[in-house]
Formats: sequence, structure tokens, C-alpha cells
Amino acid sequence: MASATPLITPVVRAERTDNPIKIDCRNINVFYADNQAIHDISLLIPDRAVTAFIGPSGCGKSTFLRCLNRMNDTIDIARVDGKIMMDGADINDPAIDPVLLRSRVGMVFQKPNPFPKSIYDNVAYGARIHGLASGKSDLDRIIEKSLHRAGLWEEVKDRLAAPGTSLSGGQQQRLCIARAIAVNPEVILMDEPCSALDPIATARIEELIDELRERYCIVMVTHSMQQAARVSQRTAFFHLGKLIEVGDTETIFTNPTNQRTQDYITGRFG
Repeated sequence: MASATPLITPVVRAERTDNPIKIDCRNINVFYADNQAIHDISLLIPDRAVTAFIGPSGCGKSTFLRCLNRMNDTIDIARVDGKIMMDGADINDPAIDPVLLRSRVGMVFQKPNPFPKSIYDNVAYGARIHGLASGKSDLDRIIEKSLHRAGLWEEVKDRLAAPGTSLSGGQQQRLCIARAIAVNPEVILMDEPCSALDPIATARIEELIDELRERYCIVMVTHSMQQAARVSQRTAFFHLGKLIEVGDTETIFTNPTNQRTQDYITGRFG
């Protein structure tokens, strides 16, 4: 297909197609009672890279993201069919403990949601629950390491006893990221992590995402095509509960193979 002038210019980054596959989704269907929200989606998600889900509102991006850590299990009328293999094991197997799965697959939500606890206790929460620290000195080390990785340590190291809710919106979101990575996850899911933030805080979170991808598999839902172009290495375009096209980000934004992708990227619908 002849490519039109793209609406979005991706940031050119080294393509990570040689990365091992972390998550292999096979023929995923999601139903809410009699309503089918996801239709037969198969998708490979590489490790140590950012995969962005884009598409119009209500197209199934967040529903599919929640399949990856079995968050849909918490909805009584939800049913997920198909296989989601992580490191060769089906995460929907009844033998898999969803609580332990969610320690391996952390999640950062659209709006910052720090616990009504101190900054220290916010980050310590998961480590305590999962028994990752053998004592206070070990817990202190985990807290400092997690806050460093979240780019927040220098800003809060002298006020760890202050409430997490006393931080700015961007700092709260980085605190939630620190809380997620404190339990040593392998995957981080992000559901529009910057939609409630101002441009300066958004830029800081995007820089952080680019740093974290060297260590984690990151899957991000975003309504911002510009953001997907800036931070992701792979992009999946969803429409009406179906996966229309997936590929390296530069190709998706400059030379997509599907006309619906081209129409969405160039603003003809969405």
C-alpha cells in the first residue's frame, strides 16, 4: 500500500525484534456475560521492550491488558478463553495462584493511587506481603533501590515518613511505579499512566519508561499516538475488540499494511 505522509513521526530507536518472547497470547476471547469484548486475538510480546496498545476508546485495549495479570478474574461476569503463555506456562491454568502472578506482573493505573500510608510504607507494602525482606535493613535496601529505579529517591529520601498522597501527581505516579517494581516483577502493565498528568510530569514518566524497558517487559495502553511513537518499540492497533495490526513502531506509524491502521494514524477516524 502506498504510504501517506504520516501524522506521527516516531522517535527512531534500536529495534528489539531479537528479544526473546515474554508473553505469547493465543486466540484470546473475552466475554462480559453475553457481550464479547475481545475477538480471537493472538499476540507475541517481547521481553525488555515497550509494547504499546493504541486504538479508539472502547476498542478493547484495557480489557486485553487486564488479561495479562488476570485482573478480569475480579469481574464476576467476565470469561477469558484462549491461552496466555508466560515463559512457557499458561497463566490461566487453575494451578497458577493469581496473587503470585500479580507479583510477577505489576500494574500501574491511569490515575496515581498511592495507599493512605507513608512513602516508605507504600513501597514496602508488596515486599512485606510477599516476604521479600528478612529484616528492616533488607527492607530499607529494597525501598531505596525501588525509589532509585523509579527516579524518585533524591526527591523523597529526606521525607520517607510523609504521606504518599502529599506528593505531586507526577511524583505519586512514580511512587506507584516504585511500589510495582519493589516486588521484583518481570512484566509491568501500564494503563494510560500519563493521562492524568501535566506535560512536564508526562515527560518524566516517559523518560522513566525508556529506562525501565532495559530491565522489564512493559506493556502500555495509551490514547496518545505521539506517546506510543516516543516510548514504544512495538505497537499493536486495536479496533472494535480486534487486533488489526501489530509490528515495530516505526513501521506502524510510517508504513502500515492495513488501511484501517492508516486511517487511524492519519486521523480519519478515532
